[in-house]
Amino acid sequence: MALIKLEPLLAAKLDQLAATGASKREERVITDRQPPRDGFGPRYLLRGHWDRAFLRMNANAYLGLSHDPRVIEAEENAARRFGTGPGSVRFISGTFETHIELEQRLASFHGRQAGMLFSAAYVTVMGVLPQLITNETLVVSDALNHNSIINAIRLAQPAAKAIYEHMDVTRLSAILKQYLGQVKRVIVVTDGVFSMRGDHAALDEINTVCMRYQDGFDEGVTTVVDDSHGVGAFGATGRGTEEKTGARADILIATLGKALAVNGGYVVADKTVIEYLRETSPFYTYSNPITPSEAAAALTALNILDSSEGVGLLDKVRELAASLRCGLRDQGYETIAGEHPIVPLLVRDTAKTRELVGRLFDRNILATGLGFPVVPRGDEEIRFQISAEHTAKDIDYLIGSLTP
Repeated sequence: MALIKLEPLLAAKLDQLAATGASKREERVITDRQPPRDGFGPRYLLRGHWDRAFLRMNANAYLGLSHDPRVIEAEENAARRFGTGPGSVRFISGTFETHIELEQRLASFHGRQAGMLFSAAYVTVMGVLPQLITNETLVVSDALNHNSIINAIRLAQPAAKAIYEHMDVTRLSAILKQYLGQVKRVIVVTDGVFSMRGDHAALDEINTVCMRYQDGFDEGVTTVVDDSHGVGAFGATGRGTEEKTGARADILIATLGKALAVNGGYVVADKTVIEYLRETSPFYTYSNPITPSEAAAALTALNILDSSEGVGLLDKVRELAASLRCGLRDQGYETIAGEHPIVPLLVRDTAKTRELVGRLFDRNILATGLGFPVVPRGDEEIRFQISAEHTAKDIDYLIGSLTP
């Protein structure tokens, strides 16, 4: 009965989202995948467009491992051994051998003492940050941090929060100086690679600033980095922003759902931190983990990444991203310099972004336009994402399709 009053309000909100261009619209449904051929990468079929095969330029499967036979075989074998789901939360009877093996391998990969799995990277952020934040904590956050970080800070209700302009380390320093003597603990949190732009935090500079003020707060300054778009896609061996900057976060969060080809997220840190989070994080305690078979698949993907083959895949992705950036500039488009496989085409207008996405769709290319509130007003863009499944022919076709 209550929905009689609620539904008109929800419908009005939906109309408002559509009118402002913020609506995500109807989801496109992939019905099949065609394998690579004739020098082109795979193509995807969509419901309602049966006679067309699409180049997918808006997926974050950076290493293209979700169709790797070894990853699929690992998942199949583990599913036959352990079943399709965990059947319980971790602390009751939902911890399987593959969970432990993956956590240990992730910790080793990142040079940490321990690791901990969550059901998603978003859940990881929500499950980690509030447990570190007290009513005597200042949280300092980059202006372009991911939505998960924003909502985790809201959930935590810190004593104070401050936002510094995107990658403005000077402003970060000023904020820390301002709060000396006012709070006991500081958490500085940032994306590693920023998901909308493909640029990355200057973690080395952030650490220098945090160390400068470390003794000014009773409980210190702790850095937390969500490098979900960095790990497996950035740095010479895929270790993300830490590798690229030569610096290290106190607590590192990342995902299994991009380069590592399955669902899930994780955090790595010192043993005491991980033990504390296992005891206190409700998103870990009261939620089922990823399946044992997903853990086995991710472990296989991680082993591929951490090999000469993985380095080769990363090299290929960097080369294709460089080619796309060069092609966009040659066509007169604005982009952001960098090496990451996120390659933004900055349109800076909602209607024009939508029109260009439609033109690409007409030419059998799946691309995603991003507008406010996902990105700030004036930063409207199309976010292209390179995968190791792409080829030079795919990039040439995309660039050619952008020609008016």
